[in-house]
Amino acid sequence: MTSVPQIKGSCPGALRPMMSGDGLVVRVRPFGGRLRRAQADGIATLAAAHGNGRIDLSSRGNVQIRGVTEQSHGPLIEGLRRMGLIDPSAEVESRRNILVTPFWQTGEETEAFAASLCEALTSQDAPALPAKFGFAVDTGRAPVLQTASADIRLERDAGGGLILCADGAQTGKPVTTETIIPEAMALAQWFMNTRADDKRMAGLLASGAALPDEFFVPRQGQSYVPAPGRSPLGALVGLAFGQMSVETLASIAKHGGLRMTPWRMLLVENARELPGVEGLITDPADPLLRVIACTGAPRCPQGHAVTRDLARTLAPYLGADQLLHVSGCAKGCAHPKPAPLTVTATPEGLSLIRDGRADDAPQETNLTPDDIIKAL
Repeated sequence: MTSVPQIKGSCPGALRPMMSGDGLVVRVRPFGGRLRRAQADGIATLAAAHGNGRIDLSSRGNVQIRGVTEQSHGPLIEGLRRMGLIDPSAEVESRRNILVTPFWQTGEETEAFAASLCEALTSQDAPALPAKFGFAVDTGRAPVLQTASADIRLERDAGGGLILCADGAQTGKPVTTETIIPEAMALAQWFMNTRADDKRMAGLLASGAALPDEFFVPRQGQSYVPAPGRSPLGALVGLAFGQMSVETLASIAKHGGLRMTPWRMLLVENARELPGVEGLITDPADPLLRVIACTGAPRCPQGHAVTRDLARTLAPYLGADQLLHVSGCAKGCAHPKPAPLTVTATPEGLSLIRDGRADDAPQETNLTPDDIIKAL
């Protein structure tokens, strides 16, 4: 009999962690999407002392410390607070869901927008948005975060003007440097006033809700494809399944400050060469970059397979243009969207789904890893 996965409906935080199969998951949300070198090194030290030494980079650009116990949670939070990484309360923390493009220069508008948006979201009169409702500050010359999860997006149009966008809409509202943050908060309040049971902006618009008439400027499409390599701002490096050891994080921190991304990659500021650190992916052709896998068993109590071992086994058999999602259960936490290929673990074996999500009807069921390899 197939078990029904439990949908949590929220994400872990630092002040409100979530229990997993390997202990508490403590999610740290770097302010401005950036960790200073001392902060990154400090997180590695704290994760070694109070967790199990494993650190995740989430699809929202956050850092997750794994294997924390009830006893070690307090000292961990105190250490994070001393580094300026903790919000005043769990309620404030839950509202501060902000993705920031990693490609900004010091002093540019993007940095100021991220700080102002953080201040607005953590004010006492900020709307009590659903737990997974988020914002993307994507105000570089061209968008790079459109494939990442966000409900309200700060972007630029083709002429370079600032626009405010609702996820799921093809047009945005023209705004200025002075009005973009107040307008973003007004759009958040519009969502709260308009929704019924909807928890995400795209779902609300798909249900038939119409944005105000001011949202008429066409959005740019995203052409950027994330890949490890050099950039004018530093080195972009990948992490298999978005996970690293504390030793890897401490080693990366020696090369520069870190900017978070939603792509299971980190931008190492001012690094001229790609850091030769164990555990990093620096080859853009590495097939592990095209495999998404959740924590899986035994670290997740709902996982029916050791997903990441399975993903490593399958990765070499992928075609150059194939993307594979390996999910330990039907929730599909690591990749809620459809994927060209999805392998979902069940108590009866593996299911293969083409062009769908982890909970969609499979084309083939009760498969073994060898069966999956043949099907690829």
